[in-house]
Amino acid sequence: MAWRKRVRGIGSGLACLVWMAAGGGCAGPAHTADLVTTAERTQYVETGRYDEAVAFCRAVEKGSPWVRVVSIGTTGEGRDMPMVIVSRERAFTPRAAAATGKAIVLISNGIHSGEIEGKDASLALLREVAVSRERAALLDHVVLLILPIFNIDGHERVSAYNRINQNGPKEMGWRCNAQALNLNRDFMKADAPEMRAWLRMYHAWRPHLWFDTHTTDGADWQYDITFLAAFGPEVPAPLAGWVSQRLHPHLLRTLAEDGHCPQIFFDMRDRLDPAKGIDAGNGGFAPRFSTSYGAITNRPSLLVETHMLKPYETRVRATHRLLVRSLELVNADTKALIDAVAAADREASGVASAGPSGRIVLSTAPDKADPGEPITFKGYAVTMEHSPAAGGVYPVWHHDRTVDTPTRTYTRAAPAATVEAPRAYIVPPQWTEVIERLALHGLELTRLDAPRTLEVESYRFEDVVWAARPFEGRHGLTARAVPIRETRTYPAGSVVVRLNQPMSRVAVHLLEPEAPDSLLWWGFFDAIFEQKEYFEDYAMAPIADRMLRESPALAAEFAEWQQAHAEAGARERLEFFYLRSAYWDSRKDVYPVGRVGWQGGEQGTAEREKGNSE
Repeated sequence: MAWRKRVRGIGSGLACLVWMAAGGGCAGPAHTADLVTTAERTQYVETGRYDEAVAFCRAVEKGSPWVRVVSIGTTGEGRDMPMVIVSRERAFTPRAAAATGKAIVLISNGIHSGEIEGKDASLALLREVAVSRERAALLDHVVLLILPIFNIDGHERVSAYNRINQNGPKEMGWRCNAQALNLNRDFMKADAPEMRAWLRMYHAWRPHLWFDTHTTDGADWQYDITFLAAFGPEVPAPLAGWVSQRLHPHLLRTLAEDGHCPQIFFDMRDRLDPAKGIDAGNGGFAPRFSTSYGAITNRPSLLVETHMLKPYETRVRATHRLLVRSLELVNADTKALIDAVAAADREASGVASAGPSGRIVLSTAPDKADPGEPITFKGYAVTMEHSPAAGGVYPVWHHDRTVDTPTRTYTRAAPAATVEAPRAYIVPPQWTEVIERLALHGLELTRLDAPRTLEVESYRFEDVVWAARPFEGRHGLTARAVPIRETRTYPAGSVVVRLNQPMSRVAVHLLEPEAPDSLLWWGFFDAIFEQKEYFEDYAMAPIADRMLRESPALAAEFAEWQQAHAEAGARERLEFFYLRSAYWDSRKDVYPVGRVGWQGGEQGTAEREKGNSE
């Protein structure tokens, strides 16, 4: 009811409310002129507020039997998070949508809410498929999900000064949510309530393809839209093939035919000299980002980046055309996409039984053997202007002087770190935050009904160092992980994460310490690095003397240690013996998660986070 109260409380300035008040129960072209976005109404000078987007979606729902608006959760400031489901079959649940045999496609907008053209493009597309139905054919083989605004609280922090590098709209939202968290760094740790809601939605629906719409930063060039779905060694081969052979070429060709200037999303090796080469899709791989998260969940996730200096209308129209052209491909190529996703799920479900060949890519780096491919870079003439304030120069690009520069694009990445997948991980029950995150990521978990003693592989950590400054609300750490093998007893309630499931790569990236976005790196296990008990000199000295007398080997080790620590005082000397005594905490710096070669037969109960299935 709170949702509908908020919608009814909107002012009368939005034209679509006139359409609602008129009782527009029958969708059709006659009503389309009344159903306009704020961007369209203001000739793309402005973008609408949250309430206006909700009202627009509710108006479409009222007028089209193909549409349902649902809330996927609540933001930190208490706002509902609407998602629009569009289906000719009225398949408004994950199970019903899957039963249609159609491709499920998600458009997620406004993760950075100052970069909001995706919202306005998606609302126009929603009207075209469900109200005017001029693009109804895009639903022939698709169930469409639209998240108009992901970062809603950031969207409502409106200012004309939120994006210094950006050309419109007049006012826009803020990059982060109300907790100052960047949601496009939160896919793995899931600290934000918005991300937790998104993950529950995503793993319930398991879309075959999803879009993450943005506005870029950086240098200036002719390209008005760039895009990228991961296709490197971290991506299951069936998906990498579909992306690199079908999706990317299709968008490059059709968007150019539409009069846009598209390119694969790239980084310039020298922002002032494109002749030095550009990198596209070969950068570092970290699933805190949407594109990499799609890769480890066996789904192509298309990053869409319009250019920040292009007019807002150009950016909205370019995004709209990309969405239309992508949906045209999905409709023409439905079986290939669905088959590629299914093959990727099967591949991921088999990593646990692959043995040494079942290595998971944890991180990537540019392939040094990549010779690159020739490309003509479409840029502008640039001059350097002097700034008295800066005490130096800055670049100025001249849009009246286009410059096409022959260069090379480098797209190949190579694995930088890999790990052999175990059959399962086992997590003690007291690590509740860790277990909650595993469930959020759609992993099937099994609880032990009784204690279990077994041999496991794990890690002991050395040279642990935390970052001096926080990053996304946490202090990341670096450590050297030393593999160990030992027998442990895990209590009842411990969680077993088998890797014979489609989300196996997610489990590996969460639980392998050397993964770039592991829960260890994000600080979920920081307590294991704290020393909890300490000795008094008068208690330790007699014990140290006895140890020295009774162990010639220890005496020899101590003598060698003394040579290297000639300035050590009494406390440091006793610390040497304390660390080697029975009183030392043997669990300090030891990873509580075990890697097991599980053969089955344990008695447990399946457990899955509520909301991750229908």
